Amino acid sequence: MSGFSAAWLSLREAIDHRSRNGELAGRLAGAFARRASLSVVDLGCGTGSNLRATAPLLGLRQSWTLVDHDPALLAAARERLSDWADRVERAHDALVLSHGERRLTVRFREADLNRDLGLALGESPDLVTASAFFDLASVAFIERLAEATAARRAAFFTVLTYNGRQGWTPAHSNDGAMAEAFHAHQMTDKGLGKAAGPHAPAALAAAFRRHGYTISEGDSPWLIGAHDAALLAELAPGFAGAVAATRAVAEGTIASWRALGRTGAMVGHTDTLALPPAAR
Repeated sequence: MSGFSAAWLSLREAIDHRSRNGELAGRLAGAFARRASLSVVDLGCGTGSNLRATAPLLGLRQSWTLVDHDPALLAAARERLSDWADRVERAHDALVLSHGERRLTVRFREADLNRDLGLALGESPDLVTASAFFDLASVAFIERLAEATAARRAAFFTVLTYNGRQGWTPAHSNDGAMAEAFHAHQMTDKGLGKAAGPHAPAALAAAFRRHGYTISEGDSPWLIGAHDAALLAELAPGFAGAVAATRAVAEGTIASWRALGRTGAMVGHTDTLALPPAAR
């Protein structure tokens, strides 16, 4: 899987958290409301942002396994989670974190998900989760993940999967051509096969439905405004750079697009909750 820096993940964490779909978060909380303890696997964990947003929705005793291919991000996750917690204990290879009334045991696993998906998931998680991940994975990988999750009868919850909808403020006459080229770049192989890109939400829903899961979806767009200037300053050049790599848009057009000062943007995402038949 193509990597992201800890700095970029930290920059986007605030908007990631505020953009998550509240209705789906409530449904997840409701699904586990009677569970005093549960085990969670977080795929592509980065610096642990998904845990920080999801743990408050779950019970008082949680066991998390954070999985990433990048040892530097796993080290950053240890540090960020230690700062987030009210109290930290170390037990062998795990962190035991107290946050409010909740107590979380967190383990860290370096894994290549293409090769070691079964090892990454473990034997019997209650919940498999991820954030901003599956648009970078292939449909084939999504189907493997759904099959492996269903075999464990685990629930599945993922947030902030890019769905292809976007808009920039102010608009540019070539926004459509730029978006088309961006999607072509996004759908190249990022390490888990030819990426599904904006088709990932539909692929996730279809894959889990084939295993009898009940699917709930909700929008979770980034609504970027003046208060997100630092994020916007990184996002627009990164978008233009991806377009340039495709050579599908003339250099002059890209230069004109980049020269237009941006004051805002919308990036569409979908959150997905899939509950196994027994959890209906």
